[in-house]
Amino acid sequence: MTSADVRDSELPGRLLITERDALIPLLRARPDTDFALPTTACPGWSVRDVLAHCSSALMRAVEGRFEKGAFSPESNDRDIAERAEWSNAQVVDELERGMTEAGPVIAAAGGSLDALALGEWVHAGDVRDVLGEPGAYAGAGLPDALVLLARFTREKGHLPLHADLDDVDDPLRLGDVSGDRTPARYIGDAATLVRLYAGRPVEGRGFELAGAEVKELNIF
Repeated sequence: MTSADVRDSELPGRLLITERDALIPLLRARPDTDFALPTTACPGWSVRDVLAHCSSALMRAVEGRFEKGAFSPESNDRDIAERAEWSNAQVVDELERGMTEAGPVIAAAGGSLDALALGEWVHAGDVRDVLGEPGAYAGAGLPDALVLLARFTREKGHLPLHADLDDVDDPLRLGDVSGDRTPARYIGDAATLVRLYAGRPVEGRGFELAGAEVKELNIF
């Protein structure tokens, strides 16, 4: 049994806190013009839009607002629109609060909200990528994020994949490894693996993928 098979209820909150401590100071140091930059990972959304989506999603969890349609594309757009008159600092403040307070709520949800923490971490990578900051889809939270990714793909019966990571000592097994399909094989760095599973651009990044198409890995 691996770490991906046993749920650590504290892991999602730990991932959020780790990312909070890195991302929030970075955002507070950036000029307002950076918040208007377009993102490549989320077409049509600016950096500010991504952050507003992240903060609103976390606050939904904190406040228990799971009405019908919550987290749908339409709901996400409404959440962003509701914050249109906020200052960038207010958006960052709400994001900091959400990343601080959501952990216990996610822990108590029994696993149903764990993917929220993974999604928030990926979106933080989207923002870092646009701003040209190091640590996009990597950084101190990477080990916990990989555990969540492996468990999420396994629970969803995703295609099996064996990943030999250049920057992680142990190989990573993702997806439904109990099925009849021969596992696909990935060789490369962990950040590019995350990009593949998150459907983010990988042009110009060196990796090998055998036994699966890139589009098959996208979990979102």
